[in-house]
Amino acid sequence: MKLYSLTLSGHAHRARLFLSLLGQPYDAVEVDLAGGQNRAPDFLALNPFGQVPVLDDDGTIVPDSNAILVYLAKKLGRTDWLPEDADGAARVQRWLSVAAGPIAFGPCAARLVTLFGARFDAEEVIARAHRILGLIDAELASRDWIAAERPTIADVALYSYIAAAPEGNVDLAPYRHVRAWLARIEALPGFVALPASPVGLNAAGGPA
Repeated sequence: MKLYSLTLSGHAHRARLFLSLLGQPYDAVEVDLAGGQNRAPDFLALNPFGQVPVLDDDGTIVPDSNAILVYLAKKLGRTDWLPEDADGAARVQRWLSVAAGPIAFGPCAARLVTLFGARFDAEEVIARAHRILGLIDAELASRDWIAAERPTIADVALYSYIAAAPEGNVDLAPYRHVRAWLARIEALPGFVALPASPVGLNAAGGPA
């Protein structure tokens, strides 16, 4: 397997994290987004959206971080990470949708402002981040994992941008259940971290 990635991308980190948690060997290919490599014809042939990550599994091309999580779980028969029963699969899908929606337009967008200079309204996306974090914190008040009795790809999909939320000036201090859940993920065998950047609260030395 070959993974086209960007080290600082939370979306790419989801794929790298799950590959590592599974103990699945792969070749990493760093894509120079700043240099426009993602807009080159050869990369656009892999993903016309020009986004990372992209998984190449011996010619089977899978763009999109959440699609990669589903593909890997299915390909490797890991029903522990992606349940086969209707209720279990629906619970996981609910949170994959949250990762692609409120997380992308909340903590992810807030981090894009500080790290890459994205032109979002910082106050608006930080407020969105706190709304979804409050909901997730409430969900985690009564259980250890977001979609099941054990970790699933739903937890992987949510982890990266929540862990990096302080880089976007989103304080995690009010969310003790979220912080405990982050620690549980970080204790899993094979965990790999998203490299920290000295921006947002991290730059100010504030809560992280």
